[in-house]
Amino acid sequence: MIRKYLKSNAVGLLLAGSTALSAQAFDLSAMTEAEEVEFGEAVRAYLLENPEVIMEAVAILQEREAQQEVARDVDLVAGNLDALHNDGFSWQGGNPDGDITIVEFLDYRCGYCKRAHPEVASLLAEDGNIRLIVKEYPILGEESVLASRFAIAVKQLHGDDAYKLAQDALMAMRGNVNEASLTRIAGEFGHDMAAIATQMNSEDVSDVIRDTRLLGQRMQISGTPSFVIGDHLLRGFLPQAGMQEIIADQRDNG
Repeated sequence: MIRKYLKSNAVGLLLAGSTALSAQAFDLSAMTEAEEVEFGEAVRAYLLENPEVIMEAVAILQEREAQQEVARDVDLVAGNLDALHNDGFSWQGGNPDGDITIVEFLDYRCGYCKRAHPEVASLLAEDGNIRLIVKEYPILGEESVLASRFAIAVKQLHGDDAYKLAQDALMAMRGNVNEASLTRIAGEFGHDMAAIATQMNSEDVSDVIRDTRLLGQRMQISGTPSFVIGDHLLRGFLPQAGMQEIIADQRDNG
């Protein structure tokens, strides 16, 4: 890429300083070995005199790669939109008729997910026109899987409001996720932990985790938190102000 970029800048220098090269010789595939050597020496001299050209070329390359990545992400969102918005099992909050939908992939053992949790809550409280969909995406080990199984089981047994309370408690937890800590959370909300434990090991819960993992793989999501905001795929934590900027841009271009 850099050589192609430099080629046009070196043309004037080569034509001015060389009688051996013709305009046709700038077809690299048509150059003789001697012409290739002369061209290389001319480019090297040009770069030594103008080193800022390298940084300019790198910046252009990085910008093009970023644009290509955004375009790929838009295609990923469009190709998986039904699974993102209508899987039939993911918890939904905020305004169900909101003009912007945020889909959050989270892991309860993820420190950045814990940081994002109050930011998302504040965003929903301030903007009443957002729908939030939560995807249980445990990727950080067995404790992550245990926490997600607990949350999903609570939702399946006790409904959406109970799930939200369990989710908040799991996000606030700072210790290990184990039978004792989950039993404590269940007791705080008056749930029977034995029934929850049975549901945690059910195929219904396993199906939710499996299907969400397959969706995450199709979306090329390898870390948490990850967000889909409109058609924008955000991999990683972003403070509330940053999310508000993306939402404003989505609304302006919607």
